[in-house]
Amino acid sequence: MTAPTSPAAAADGLSRRRRSLVLAICCASIVVVVMDISIVNTALPAIREDLHASVAGLQWTIDAYTLVLASFLLLAGSTADRFGRRRIFQIGLAAFGLGSLLCGMAPSIGWLIAARALQAVGGTMLNPVAMAIVATTFPEPAERARAIGVFGAMSGLSLALGPILGGALVDGLGWRSVFWVNVPIVAAAIVCTGLFVPESRAARARRFDPVGQLLVVLVLVSVVFAIIESHALGWTSPVILGLLGVAVLGGLAILAYEPRRADPLLDLRLFRSVPFSAAILTALFALCGFGAFLFVTPLYLQDVRGMSALAAGLCLLPVGVLILVLSPVTGRVVGARGPRVPLVVAGAALALGGAASLWLGPATPLPAVLATYLLFGVFLAAVNPPITNSAVSAMPRSMAGVAGATASVGRQTGTTLGVAIAGTIVGSGLAGDGAAFTSAASGVWWLLVGLGAGVVALALLSTGRQALASARRAPALFD
Repeated sequence: MTAPTSPAAAADGLSRRRRSLVLAICCASIVVVVMDISIVNTALPAIREDLHASVAGLQWTIDAYTLVLASFLLLAGSTADRFGRRRIFQIGLAAFGLGSLLCGMAPSIGWLIAARALQAVGGTMLNPVAMAIVATTFPEPAERARAIGVFGAMSGLSLALGPILGGALVDGLGWRSVFWVNVPIVAAAIVCTGLFVPESRAARARRFDPVGQLLVVLVLVSVVFAIIESHALGWTSPVILGLLGVAVLGGLAILAYEPRRADPLLDLRLFRSVPFSAAILTALFALCGFGAFLFVTPLYLQDVRGMSALAAGLCLLPVGVLILVLSPVTGRVVGARGPRVPLVVAGAALALGGAASLWLGPATPLPAVLATYLLFGVFLAAVNPPITNSAVSAMPRSMAGVAGATASVGRQTGTTLGVAIAGTIVGSGLAGDGAAFTSAASGVWWLLVGLGAGVVALALLSTGRQALASARRAPALFD
């Protein structure tokens, strides 16, 4: 094994052009990982028809991806720190590309779900590792901030382009093409990574925590499986009750075991900061709401309103555009005035979007539909920057990466739960006509109203005097 490489050493001797190439390679990785969430949602109706998939099958098509991401993001980051970020990044690209190829060849919904899980294994090695590569390639603070800003903006651009590209591909080449489009991008990124990205490692890598990793997977899988399968088995089924019991026991085991580790997978000391704890809950609530919205909306637009996949994607374009345009503005507001105002705006927009969606039916005028979707764009643009800021701002530098990764886990867990809950609620409505679907979907929209109110409450709680005092005390916990 080669000697550890510091960030400064990793970037030493790199020309401005080469640093830009490294940033472009990392941005390509975030594009395919993030786009694969929204692009596949647009293809769900076509997948259901071609593979004769049930609602649960559609839920697992999305959740197999987001669940694996949520489960292994922390492990992937520490593995890259230990064995080399470039090496793990290339392995992640290869796994993601192979998973994408297999998704496009899947003969049944079961094979598609398995291939999606393989895709996500690769995805866990791309998002956090790419961020670490960007940070080590740009050691000068101002230059690094600009690079990270570009990297973050690509996530918004991916959400904006995903539905449109997905709709065009589904209409023109079929749903399998939404996966095949990843393959040439990934192949080019693998080659360019080997040519241009320098290797780097952490000066001190965190030790592996296999027991903590197993417990986290056990809790997440048990909860999501119970929610998705509850529609078929019923909440009183011994299987569902057993899974919920396993999740509770796994959670208790995490609380008992992780504090005893020198380098725990999930450092529970972080949660003694009220703003940090609120940021993780906000991420969970916010992305649960957005995951539910992204799952239900393409089904509503295509199955109820009879739109093509491309037209449905264009209807979601305003959401992505608002995210892309407003996210930098939100970041500046957070830097100047703190996270309270953006979080209150985000929670209110989510609640209003959910309430307005209650009135959407098969014949609702399209301008009213698009106006409703604008609220969801405002919501996501306003919520993401303060989540990241609240998670890492008060933490010592040594814990900033872990804190940021934990916030990412909160986002992916929220997305997973949103899809699971939304599919369970609307499952019965898919078998009926448009009125039956919109009636069933009202439960999802009421859920979003409640989640938006929760985001507002967390914003007020986490920015009070006592909450901020707990954040100031947090660094001393890691001395």
